[in-house]
Amino acid sequence: MTDAAWVTIPELIDDAASRFPEVEAMVDGDVRWTFPELRDEVNIAAKALIASGVNKGDKIGVWAPNIFEWAVAALGVYVAGGVVVPINTRFVGREAAYVLEQSEAKILFTVTDFLNSDYVTMLDDAGRPAGLEEIIVLRGAVPDTATSFTDFLARSTQVTDDQRAARAATVTGDDLCHILFTSGTTGKPKGAMLIHSVICRAYLGWCDVVGLAEGDRYLIVNPFFHSFGLNAGILACLMKGATMVPHPVFDVPSVMKRIPEERISMFPGPPAIYQTILNSPDLDQFDMSSLRLAVTGAAPVPVELIEQMRTELHFETIITGYGLTESSGIATMCSEGDDPETISSTSGRAIDDVEVQVVDPEGNEVARGAPGEVVIRGYNLMKGYLNDKAKTAKAIDADGWLHTGDIGVMDDRGYIDITDRLTDMFINGGFNAYPAEIEAVMLTHPAIGQVSVVGVPDQRLGEVGYAFVVTAPESDPSSDEVIGWCREQMANYKVPRHVEFVEALPLNASGKVLKYTLRDEAKTKVAE
Repeated sequence: MTDAAWVTIPELIDDAASRFPEVEAMVDGDVRWTFPELRDEVNIAAKALIASGVNKGDKIGVWAPNIFEWAVAALGVYVAGGVVVPINTRFVGREAAYVLEQSEAKILFTVTDFLNSDYVTMLDDAGRPAGLEEIIVLRGAVPDTATSFTDFLARSTQVTDDQRAARAATVTGDDLCHILFTSGTTGKPKGAMLIHSVICRAYLGWCDVVGLAEGDRYLIVNPFFHSFGLNAGILACLMKGATMVPHPVFDVPSVMKRIPEERISMFPGPPAIYQTILNSPDLDQFDMSSLRLAVTGAAPVPVELIEQMRTELHFETIITGYGLTESSGIATMCSEGDDPETISSTSGRAIDDVEVQVVDPEGNEVARGAPGEVVIRGYNLMKGYLNDKAKTAKAIDADGWLHTGDIGVMDDRGYIDITDRLTDMFINGGFNAYPAEIEAVMLTHPAIGQVSVVGVPDQRLGEVGYAFVVTAPESDPSSDEVIGWCREQMANYKVPRHVEFVEALPLNASGKVLKYTLRDEAKTKVAE
């Protein structure tokens, strides 16, 4: 079986075990499995699921951090013909219950000991969905209302390998593999339905562009519940024979310690992660020479940051990209040969067999260099939102274009620069101001380590910028100094009128800045 031959995740799992018999597949605590050993553990989970009454097409929730059991359970669901429904680890009980109800999940895999949170108790307090037949605890204390992972796996003896293989053989490329729920920052989460063949095709291409290879050791900080952690993490490692090293929570000391310990070569994440490491006063105490591949995006990536990543963190390849859950998490990518300016200022161009345009409010393509909404069309789009034809039709128009809600500019080469969200843009004195553009300029100030800009109400101008700044090490600028510098660097309507210095920016589990949290905080402060 060649790389391109598999169109389902069960086929991919078997193929990886065949092609990489001696390579470490999973490293987590005492667990150090080769790819055949991982496959065997996954098959045990699949048989236990079949013994538990899981039928093809049944939805199975996974609400847990990045641990080896997450991968075993989810991959087992695919082999059993089920559909994985990942749940955000930051969700409270009510939000998790909503996802489980909407997806009609039959079983939930979860934990009771993550960041002082007991997800079983949280879910029971919110009201366990009536259709949820069983909760299986992957790690932590097991209440009377749940089943331990060990007891669950013991059921595998009730199903033969032939029965398991027969079930896996029924899975086709057109079947749903997972339903990824959006974060819900603008309303209730929506479930994007994705299929096996699309995910396999898109992420094999992703691996080839990035240069992921057999023997790479991949620190997976991006959460498994997210497209990046699942598709570009677990599945990418299976595709190329890279070792999965799951990391449950990002914090600088633990990551910096783990990179030399495990000789990590692949370490993707949002720019804030790399900037935080570079800002650490302890950086010179850790050997980062094993690092080779970085994939970043979702926020401005200054040229200076790229250069520091290469010189101080030893990355050879740095790739930026862009995508949405609704586009399987991938739409555009830079390539290895792109210069630092291109990597910094764009998110690459459309991946093969996918179209990307920038359009005006009427849907007409705008001139190159002009801002507009980014739209995507191609094989990588979701089948639609779960149980919501109206929102699906609103997201994907009659001509097959996915309307992203992102503002972007395309250059003459077809490279796209995502400048902002439609919802993040603010209007100052009649001029559209895009926070991402302002942030990119502010990050060139030597005293600014990280920055996030939001719009706040202003009686005279309508809205003005409010900048939250994390200073660079050994820097202590004043607000007036930063504002004065901004006036020299950008048009007046873009200049933040307020600058607040903070210890850290609030991030979600994917490492993205929580703009809505900052927006609410800033509005409260200007109203005082």
